[in-house]
Amino acid sequence: MPLFALDNTLHFPPVHMAEPDGLLAVGGDLTLPRLELAYRNGIFPWYEGEYILWWCPDPRFVIFPEELRISKSMQQLFKKGAFKFTINKAFREVISNCQQINREGQDGTWITTDVLDAYSAFHQAGFAHSAEAWLDGELVGGCYGVRIGNVFFGESMFSKVSNASKFAFIKYAQQLIREGVKLIDCQVYTSHLESLGARMIPRTQFIGLLKANGV
Repeated sequence: MPLFALDNTLHFPPVHMAEPDGLLAVGGDLTLPRLELAYRNGIFPWYEGEYILWWCPDPRFVIFPEELRISKSMQQLFKKGAFKFTINKAFREVISNCQQINREGQDGTWITTDVLDAYSAFHQAGFAHSAEAWLDGELVGGCYGVRIGNVFFGESMFSKVSNASKFAFIKYAQQLIREGVKLIDCQVYTSHLESLGARMIPRTQFIGLLKANGV
């Protein structure tokens, strides 16, 4: 099936037209309306070289909040107050740190300057959010993503100190649960998120959950 090339028109092809690896379309832009439309349809962008690639994998890797797993070692860190936790206090700094991570199996980072600027604008518009872990006044871990309705779409995380990103993610997930979030999208498999309770579900179920939760 030929890959769908986006133009200036604000639309995406149906997600069932994605390639087996989840690749749905190429091109377009990272304007706020397109980003919002993408997330509302369960689609997210990754860069490859100069091209924006749009994805909607099947199956989808997610965490149901009631299935969030917290290890005994992490529970001890929470009891000790190992890190100071904040929300939306250093969004651009969080995404900048995520940009600098060399991830296994990736040639460079997908977080280009355009992505950093686009998600910073998405943050200013109230869609993108960050969670931070601090140690002695220094940002040592965090994560960011997109919140629409009762779904949080996780994007990336970083850690400069052992367990700092997990600390920020779990604390933020607990806050999202208190706010009524019913699903945390993790996009694609990682063992790190699997250890926190993430699992695969069919794309059709994922899209249905988006519609059922105000996305």
